[in-house]
Amino acid sequence: MLRQYRIRDYDFKLIFLVVALTIIGILAIGSAKEALQNKQITGFVLGFFLMLVLSLFDYSVILKFYWVLYTLNLVLLTLVKVMGVEAGGAQRWVNIFGVQFQPSETAKILLILFFAQFIMKHKDEMDTFRIVSACVLLFIPPILLIYKQPDMSTSIMVMILFCVILFVGGISWKYIILALAVAIPAFIIVLTLILQPDQKLIDPYQQTRILAWLYPEEYAYAEAYQQNNSITAIGSGMLYGKGYRTNEISSVKNGNFISEPQTDFIFAVIGEEFGFIGGCAVIVLLIFISFECIMVARKAKDIAGTIIASGVAALIGFQGMINISVATGVIPNTGIPLPFVSYGLTSLVSLYIGVGFVLNVRLQCKK
Repeated sequence: MLRQYRIRDYDFKLIFLVVALTIIGILAIGSAKEALQNKQITGFVLGFFLMLVLSLFDYSVILKFYWVLYTLNLVLLTLVKVMGVEAGGAQRWVNIFGVQFQPSETAKILLILFFAQFIMKHKDEMDTFRIVSACVLLFIPPILLIYKQPDMSTSIMVMILFCVILFVGGISWKYIILALAVAIPAFIIVLTLILQPDQKLIDPYQQTRILAWLYPEEYAYAEAYQQNNSITAIGSGMLYGKGYRTNEISSVKNGNFISEPQTDFIFAVIGEEFGFIGGCAVIVLLIFISFECIMVARKAKDIAGTIIASGVAALIGFQGMINISVATGVIPNTGIPLPFVSYGLTSLVSLYIGVGFVLNVRLQCKK
């Protein structure tokens, strides 16, 4: 599984970018909730180590066990349903041998790896209904298990990831046009239905979040409270911010205006303390990391490598965009971590594992 590689083919630029973004996250978490900073550092060390190890393993060999990866993914997601740990009204974590983690985060990487090999084996049939429908059928069990936790935000992210994988995998344009022709009207109809008082399509709290986004003045002290405070905090940071670990009682963390600022609304802490410059630094790093992964995808030796690098690029880019959009009020409030920045060891380590595979794809790129 280990191969001889040339040091000049190693993507040190990508490593520098993800480490820089992680350091910003560690600093922000230390300000938002200092007690969790050391845990995030531990996650960073573990993730960095796994990234380096996996970057030296031939991904083609690992992908030969793609059905094992798929089964493992379903087992972990099923364990959440059977023996999951509940927190915050959702059952998304599982405790195995004293280690608590979130399988929906590892599912993102496992699905990328599985479909990379599955599409690789059927790359000449991606324009056939049989293979496209097979991909959809294989995708349904994990997405349902994630949605039932309940975890709509991760479900949306995984669906976006699946669409990117199919597109990069070479799905025919006729299926894309057909899907859009069905999805766009369906989205409009569903959105209209879920805004009705007696709707049964989504949970009441999910409907309230959408209504709070549409009518923030009516929910200013309810569901729109955190989003409004996040926008205020980011704006109050102005150009240079209030300073790291500001002790102003009116700050978003000291005033408890956001319940968990170290996770979904970490961008509000960054915007307030580091200002417009700090917020832009995070956005630029996310863009550069995604772009670097895309550049690796373009040079990959095979379609599996292309899907791996593109999938990780989509995961980091789209998830970052969703998180920042929530923090700035562009979209309804939905809990999803900011890649490499938000507190969460499972998310951080999973992302580093994904980057490790991208690094190996880069080491085997076509010259």
